[in-house]
Amino acid sequence: MDASDLLRNSLLQLSKSERVRDVIEKAPVSRSVVRRFVAGATTDEGVAAAAELDATGRCTTIDYLGEDTLDAEQAKHTKDAYVTILGALRERGLTEGGRAEVSLKLSALGQALPGDGDKIALEYAREICTLAQESGTTVTLDMEDHTTTDRTLEALRELRQDFPFVGAVLQAYLHRTEADCRDLATAGSRVRLCKGAYKEPESVAFQSGAEVDKSYVRCLKILMQGEGYPMIASHDPRLVEIAGALAAQSGRAPGSFEYQMLYGIRPEEQKRIADRGDTMRVYVPYGEQWYGYLMRRMAEKPANVAFFLRGLATKG
Repeated sequence: MDASDLLRNSLLQLSKSERVRDVIEKAPVSRSVVRRFVAGATTDEGVAAAAELDATGRCTTIDYLGEDTLDAEQAKHTKDAYVTILGALRERGLTEGGRAEVSLKLSALGQALPGDGDKIALEYAREICTLAQESGTTVTLDMEDHTTTDRTLEALRELRQDFPFVGAVLQAYLHRTEADCRDLATAGSRVRLCKGAYKEPESVAFQSGAEVDKSYVRCLKILMQGEGYPMIASHDPRLVEIAGALAAQSGRAPGSFEYQMLYGIRPEEQKRIADRGDTMRVYVPYGEQWYGYLMRRMAEKPANVAFFLRGLATKG
């Protein structure tokens, strides 16, 4: 394991540390630094970020932060937050043509609740999908750790019966993902391919960055050669370049696939991709529960740690 992989694993471990979370959340400079990666805490701030990106030709997918909900009221609160922001985005005209959509984590909607968790999360997701459809936009189901993969894909199948536009997320670091790509590379199927951002055992996931990158390219080839709509979620310049080459080899025109990057990361590259005529969608998180999200973003790309530390040094 090289230094980069060691740092990644350490950050993923810290993402679960209550003590470290308390320290970072209470640090006086943390909030201002976090604003580079999180649009804000409120609906108005999330909508404002989407509008600003829309004005520069970039599409968005909005994520209300939170996961692993074990409280029924919190799950309902999360569902209500999505309903509220979809309504606000629609009022601003941002949902037209799917320019602003939303990304959902089923665990935030109650999937982990005892008893009827899967049923509750699916019902809440259906309500959100109904409003998205009425607003002229789409929904993507975020993928979480490997223990929920099958349940998430089952929920996807259920939702797509009534809402075929619902997008899937697949994680290249899982050994199973090439097979999942083949299953989902069908006509009309929107599939976001990312590397993966959870700490997973060697039995189910590649552990080195090099192996994950190789898997990403193999999976991307399957998606590009399929009949679906690939969504390339990566900030890696090499993988972005490979994606463009594979799209060209597969005869894909602009608009038959898209690039996705995270809010606050490589914004100039985001604009460059949008300006050249390709679809560029920015993943915009908002809400109070930003700690776990932030730690996983730094783990995905250790260079992000430098962004955070520089912010601490310059804003203190």
